[in-house]
Amino acid sequence: MTIINIIAGFLTGVAASMGLGGGFILIIFLTVFAGTAQEQAGGINLLFFLPIALISIIIHSKNKLIDWRVIPAICIAGAFGVAGGAALLYVIDESWLRKLFAGLLVFVGLREMFHRKKATNN
Repeated sequence: MTIINIIAGFLTGVAASMGLGGGFILIIFLTVFAGTAQEQAGGINLLFFLPIALISIIIHSKNKLIDWRVIPAICIAGAFGVAGGAALLYVIDESWLRKLFAGLLVFVGLREMFHRKKATNN
């Protein structure tokens, strides 16, 4: 199973660095195929995100795709989001977390399928 875990980690890392939802894929892999608890899978996903985010920042910065002016606001909002999410882990049962996560996946999937982006002239 170690080889499979390494391959899954590599592929989800590649997907995450390209903005293709590698974190969703990793959580699904960990909970469904590796038998990891939802809370633990979320924690692993957060730790997994750190090196991927650093690599992505370096690549996107070189390509001048980052608006550095919005970074402080995003960091503050993210810190509050993480604190709120961590607090909810102690209040919500794991079975409800799984259902909420499944609902989020369905919502995002349907939105991606049916939402039309407006064309921009850049």
